[in-house]
Amino acid sequence: MLTRLDRYLLREVSATFVAVTGVLLVILLSNQLARVLGQAAQGDFPGSVVLSLIGLTSLQQLTVLVPIGLFLGIVLALGRLYHESEMTALTACGVGPWRIFRPIALLALAVVALLAVLSFRVVPAAGQLAQDIRIEALRAAQFGALEPGRFRSFAGGDAVFYAERVLADGKLEGVFVQRRDGERVEIAVAARAEQRGAGRPEQLFVLYDGRRYEGIPGKPEWRMVEFREHGIPVRLPETKAKRKRHELKPTRALFGSTEPADRAELAWRIAVPTMAAVLMVLAVPISKLRPRQGRFARVGIAVLAYFLYSNLVATVRVWIEKDSAGGTLGLWWVHLLPLALAGWMLWREEHPGPLLRRRREAARP
Repeated sequence: MLTRLDRYLLREVSATFVAVTGVLLVILLSNQLARVLGQAAQGDFPGSVVLSLIGLTSLQQLTVLVPIGLFLGIVLALGRLYHESEMTALTACGVGPWRIFRPIALLALAVVALLAVLSFRVVPAAGQLAQDIRIEALRAAQFGALEPGRFRSFAGGDAVFYAERVLADGKLEGVFVQRRDGERVEIAVAARAEQRGAGRPEQLFVLYDGRRYEGIPGKPEWRMVEFREHGIPVRLPETKAKRKRHELKPTRALFGSTEPADRAELAWRIAVPTMAAVLMVLAVPISKLRPRQGRFARVGIAVLAYFLYSNLVATVRVWIEKDSAGGTLGLWWVHLLPLALAGWMLWREEHPGPLLRRRREAARP
């Protein structure tokens, strides 16, 4: 059963954690929105998929935002309590660092469970769905339904399509088509046309009542053919996926795999909730302020500690992926370093040396 002190600490830390994570998420969303809207404006994909891509991408980034949000939330919340002498009063009542861990550990347990679900199941599925949406959107934007009065290039400019009008049933009027095959150029104009399979990899343009001109620009040998119906097959190039294949694999497919890339991905997914638990342990001793220190005095140290920790995890992940000697031991030893630092800081707090004792005596009123 939680005591009044436990509920108070849990409320303070939880509110700060939610606030910090929310600010980080807003910053991420603004960056994502600017980038995705820029791609949509350039015609890389239609605006109808913008919100879906932003939501799925932000969901994937939660595995990075939530651990740092929890870490900074604990440091800021406890830093306020130290700055306003509330922790001093609690210490005078016999409340030590280990007593502080209990309510914070409850919050960390919920965060770790959330991150485990995100890392093992939600993020790979969201990444696969986002990639599928992006590929389909790019394919549709490359050669989707024609817009009236607008030239549409395809195949690097080797094919150009134009229609003066688009009727309500999708039929085209006043159609112009130009295709280039080396030096040879084929131009077709037709009164009417229809586009079959818009947005699909294989499409067919059927032109009605028109003419086709074939020849090489600059040479007099040209051929003109009148037609009642003329089909022009079009095949879209394959859109390559940007994300690596192992990042999109379900977690169950990674277990037992001997490929270095799969082992690195599995180690990273396990590291995400583990980092949250480790950062929770490290945040409590880091947040301790000396008398008359500012409320945010330890934020810089916390950011530096997270930067070193996360970059070391990323470095070892790359070593595992490249099957180098540095990744032989995996990632578990990386998590022991901040735990050892936290243990040393807590032990030093309970067993202060002569210098720390003199500082404490000098700080007393």
